[in-house]
Amino acid sequence: MQRRHFMKTAAASAALLGGAQFGLTSTALAAGKGKVELFAHRGASALRPEHTLAAYAKAIADGADYIEPDLVITKDGVLVARHEAFLSETTDVASRPEFAGKRASKSIDGRPQEGWFVEDFTLAELKTLRAVERLPKVRPQNTAYDGMFQILTWEEIIDFAAAHAATTGQVIGLIPELKHSTYFKSVGLPLEDRFLNIIAAHEYTRRCPLEIQSFEVANLKYVRSVLGKRHNVRIMQLVERGDVRPADVVAAGGDLTFGKMCSKQGLRDIASYADVVAPPTRALIPLLADGKLGQPTSLIADAHDAGLLVHTWTFRPENRFLAADFRDDKGEDARNEKGSVAEMQRYIAAGIDGLFSDDSALGRRAINNS
Repeated sequence: MQRRHFMKTAAASAALLGGAQFGLTSTALAAGKGKVELFAHRGASALRPEHTLAAYAKAIADGADYIEPDLVITKDGVLVARHEAFLSETTDVASRPEFAGKRASKSIDGRPQEGWFVEDFTLAELKTLRAVERLPKVRPQNTAYDGMFQILTWEEIIDFAAAHAATTGQVIGLIPELKHSTYFKSVGLPLEDRFLNIIAAHEYTRRCPLEIQSFEVANLKYVRSVLGKRHNVRIMQLVERGDVRPADVVAAGGDLTFGKMCSKQGLRDIASYADVVAPPTRALIPLLADGKLGQPTSLIADAHDAGLLVHTWTFRPENRFLAADFRDDKGEDARNEKGSVAEMQRYIAAGIDGLFSDDSALGRRAINNS
């Protein structure tokens, strides 16, 4: 049965976290010592439907240092793992006639969508749905698992990681992303205090490596203000390329862009509240006109100069996602393990501190052989 926690204050959450003892042994949180860390992007999402127990279990078995839950929120205020508020692509909701009346058109973070949305479902309703593969044409083998797995709550993922640690002695880090913070606040479902209360209430999240990420800025500053500097916690500022603005900046009428955030001064500003900057891969090594990798930009060096670690997203093993110099002739949707490993190694050689991969076994191979 889903546990229901009464809401504590942010101050109480911080006090609980501050009292934690970090007695578990872990290989994570070591990037600053030269270890490139491996983040399982939504679990092993190249091999199992994303954000399912199967995806997380496979990623751990294949060598991930951290598993990633993207966090959104239900109508009744429960944090659950979905890549976004939109449910139509990753669940079987469209086949459920009992929820036909919940179909809606919305614009979230400037993106219009029509379908079903997490904030219109209670947890009990959401638990009746089953996860499906997001990219069935690219990853048809994953559709064999369609319908097997429920949507997970944030607390269930914490318990899963804690059970693995208790069983094996291996502590797996958690790298949750706070999704659509400004949007959810606008509909009366703010994420941050709920999130902080949960990590304060669980023994495992008081100890395990925890890296908290968002494309927005204000939510990360708030989380940092509550948590302060913790032995087991890092804050990661996700960034995109160019003139795109974070959703909270847009809502506030500001002019800060991700491009400005990646300038030398912008990186110093990020370092005032975060430990990590996370650009997309092509912001670090861009593609040339022929689709091959060019030379690294200065972003890695500039971020390191500002005191930030650099974690990049996302490496996927199919040809369509690889730079041209790493593809083979087996088709756009074919798995290309050799090419994927080689591409990751190019980025590792450029100086990144961590990487997100859809296939943890390949990510581990790339890191171990670099």
